[in-house]
Amino acid sequence: MNIAQALELKGEIDSYERQEAAWLLEHLLGIQAIELKLRLEQDLTEIQEQAYLDGLARIEQGEPLAYVTGSQPFWTLDLKVTHDTLVPRPDTEILVETVLKLQLDQKANVVDLGTGTGAIALALASERPEWQITATDIFQPTLDVAQENAVRNGLIRVQFCCGAWFEALSDQKFDLIVSNPPYIDPDDVHMQMLKSEPERALISDNHGMADIEIIIQQGRNWLKANGWIVLEHGYDQGKIVRDTFEQQGFQQIKTIKDYGGNDRVTLAQFYA
Repeated sequence: MNIAQALELKGEIDSYERQEAAWLLEHLLGIQAIELKLRLEQDLTEIQEQAYLDGLARIEQGEPLAYVTGSQPFWTLDLKVTHDTLVPRPDTEILVETVLKLQLDQKANVVDLGTGTGAIALALASERPEWQITATDIFQPTLDVAQENAVRNGLIRVQFCCGAWFEALSDQKFDLIVSNPPYIDPDDVHMQMLKSEPERALISDNHGMADIEIIIQQGRNWLKANGWIVLEHGYDQGKIVRDTFEQQGFQQIKTIKDYGGNDRVTLAQFYA
């Protein structure tokens, strides 16, 4: 089987499925997209062919491509992913963009709660090397992946702590709290499409709001004067997240839409 024949096994020309097949082949062959197009007549080795077919089968069963390849691009970084982490989504880059527009101290103290692969914390660290950034996660194997991503991207100043939300932290105050917490209702039909990813990082009680409420309600006690909280949430949770911020005395409350035009990130400031 050559590269051209391998590509024809998945989807129509110009379809997302065909693009996924190309990405898989690029990963297996260790080449870039332009080189793949120039090598269409190149035969795959028996090992390459079997690895490709195995990868296609895993994708067909609903596994994200990132789990098959073991990595996912995010912001300007290449992040390792495992079944202990969520796959970082492009929409989460909206949170990073939102934070970078805030007027914060040059050496701001920042915490990323529930860091997963470390995507948010490491993206911020790459853009603001003077910030003091801490990343937490409740599950040590997940935190291990985030720490490995820090090393592989040369962002070793980020600190990592294991524990549930603020329980992972020592007594300190932050200029900024960020999080992409679990926010999917346990009964949400979309969970079927996410069955390969860890439920603990996806679902939350109280119609997906339980963890968001903890972060907002407890977060005010961990903020410096005029500190900010910036949260990612579900497409239909913008209003309730804004209401929760308002009930806790926050101001400057605003929701930002994602690339699809859906409510995705809400930020608020607490005037202590």
